[in-house]
Amino acid sequence: PPAAASPSSARAVAVAALERVARVTALCRALRRSEDEGDEPGWARTREEAEAALRELREVVRPLREPGYGEALRRKAERARKRRLRLQRRKHEARAAKEEEAARAAEREAKIDQWRAKCIQEVEEKNRERELKAAADSVLSEVRKKQADTKRMTDVLRGLEKLRKLRKEAAARKGVCPPPSADEAFENQVESLKTLLKTRTELYEAEERALRVMLEGEQEEERKREMEKKQKKEREKLLQQKLEMNSKLFGDPAEFPLAHLLQPFRDYYLQAEHSVAALIQIRHEWDQYLVPADHPEGSCIPPGWVLPSLPTNDIWATAVR
Repeated sequence: PPAAASPSSARAVAVAALERVARVTALCRALRRSEDEGDEPGWARTREEAEAALRELREVVRPLREPGYGEALRRKAERARKRRLRLQRRKHEARAAKEEEAARAAEREAKIDQWRAKCIQEVEEKNRERELKAAADSVLSEVRKKQADTKRMTDVLRGLEKLRKLRKEAAARKGVCPPPSADEAFENQVESLKTLLKTRTELYEAEERALRVMLEGEQEEERKREMEKKQKKEREKLLQQKLEMNSKLFGDPAEFPLAHLLQPFRDYYLQAEHSVAALIQIRHEWDQYLVPADHPEGSCIPPGWVLPSLPTNDIWATAVR
């Protein structure tokens, strides 16, 4: 093909040809005007210019008339169009990949923020529990200290009673007897102190019981939270096992979407989960084959799905894949 057959060169030739065509058209009008006016010298001069312009036009458009120029130009234009489409497609793919990466990054950031918030919440809960427990221990220790003081005062009062009794007996042996009013005053004062100490003891015991109930409630809440976490992990584990079992039985959901050919089989095997009539019919069919556990010609119905065994040879493995 001609070496000059390119869209840019063809565009330049077309522009130059249009300029010559415009000049030739103007000269033709001038020729008609000179002919109408009868100006022979002007007509001859204009004719020479028109012929020269026409030769220039033929010279300019001569590359366009070469064999294979049009086909070569068409092929190059087609290649240029495909190149532009390919560049646009790559640009679009790059933009889509960038948007997808940004979406994945945003998803990762969201997961990280969620995990960070969860960790912060757990730390705050532990700190609140620690602070509450420390406050409860502090109050409990204070209550125990008050109980110890009350007990010590009770012991002191009991010691005073014993000391007065001993002194009274010693004075009686010497023949000295205190008046009854002194004994009555002492007894009244002791009873008043005993009543006060008993009231305080009961109050402190009630405070201790309330604090112990509160601590036991916190411990029960902690045990309950731990049990809920454990049950949640067990549920997630069972769900993962169920997904793996369904993937082995019915294929990967990402690889086999709902509109896939295997979806009718999946609907057939799971129809009992959506229809009571189908459940009754399936149970009726299964009940026809119920046999005792020790029956020599049969076995009991398995409690769950019967998973397929692993391939025993390469041909089977290729068919499974």
